[in-house]
Amino acid sequence: MKQLFRDVDGGPLCPEGSVACIGAFDGLHLGHRALVRHAAARARALDVPLVALSFEPLPREFFAPAAPPPRLMLPRARAAGLQALGADLVGLLRFNARFAAMSPDAFAARVLAGRLRAREVWVGPCFRYGSRRAGDLATLRASGEGLGFSAGEIAPVQLDGERVSSTRIRAALLAGDFDSAARLLGRPYAISGRVVRGRQLGRTLGFPTANLRFGGKVPALQGIYATRVHGVGDAPWPSVSSFGTRPTVDGLEPLLEAHLFDFSGDLYGRRIEVEFVARLRDEEKYPDLPTLVAQMDRDAAQARDILMQAPQRATA
Repeated sequence: MKQLFRDVDGGPLCPEGSVACIGAFDGLHLGHRALVRHAAARARALDVPLVALSFEPLPREFFAPAAPPPRLMLPRARAAGLQALGADLVGLLRFNARFAAMSPDAFAARVLAGRLRAREVWVGPCFRYGSRRAGDLATLRASGEGLGFSAGEIAPVQLDGERVSSTRIRAALLAGDFDSAARLLGRPYAISGRVVRGRQLGRTLGFPTANLRFGGKVPALQGIYATRVHGVGDAPWPSVSSFGTRPTVDGLEPLLEAHLFDFSGDLYGRRIEVEFVARLRDEEKYPDLPTLVAQMDRDAAQARDILMQAPQRATA
C-alpha cells in the first residue's frame, strides 16, 4: 500500500490503525530520516501502516508569501523520499487559511484519530502545531489519552555539536559548501524533476540543456555549478548547470538548466536528478550573447576539471 493524500476530511484511511510521524521534511535530512525510520520500526512492530504527515505549502510559505523560505526539494520528491524511507501513506495536507485556523485538539481528533486511526504519533524536537502554534508534545499527549493514541519525540540528531536542520543545509548550499550539505543530508544535494521544453536558446548557442522547473518555489541556491546528472546513463553524467532566472535573456522564472558534456539524445519528458558538486560563480547579466557564450565556455572547462578530480558519492 503506497498512497498520497491531501485532504483533512474524509473517511478513515487506516481502519485497523496506524503509526504517524509529522514534520516539514524539507530536504529529508539526517534528523528527518531518523524520525521516519523510528516510526517505521514502530509500525512494523504493531503490524500497521506508517503514515508520514507533512504540509503543502509549508506553513512558513503560507504565512510569508511575499518572502517565502527557500525550499530544498519539491513536493513530488519529498513524497517519493518518504515512501522510500518506509512510509505506506504520505499526507501532504493542504495548508490553507482553514487548516491554519484548526486548533490542536481539532487536528488530533479529525486527522490523527479520525482520518488515520493513529495508535502512536512521533514527532521531532521542538514540535509545534495547530492554530498559532499552540500545540506541543504535552498537548499532543493529552489529546492522545482521550483519543486512543500515544505520542513521543525522538532525540535531536547532532552533527559537529549542533542539531541537524534544514536551516543549516540552506546556509551550506548558499555558501557553496556541498560537502557540509551532504553530511547533513546523508547524501549529496540534488534536485529531481521531469525535463521540460525551454526556449531552446542554449541549443542555438552550442550548449543544449536539460531543463527542470522548480514549481514556483524559491530555490535554496542560485548560480553556476559543476554537476552530475543521474537517470541518463548507467553512471552519473558530468555536466555544468545554471540555476537562476537567466538575466541576460530577460528570464523571470527560476530554471535549472543542465548541459551534459558530450551527450546527444532527446531527454524531454524524462525524470532526471541533478547532483550539485561545486559552485563556480554567481549568475550574471552579460551585455550580449557572444560575451555570454565565452563565459559558458570557461564555465564548462572549469566544471570538467572539477568533476575529473571530485570523487563520486553514493546517492542513497
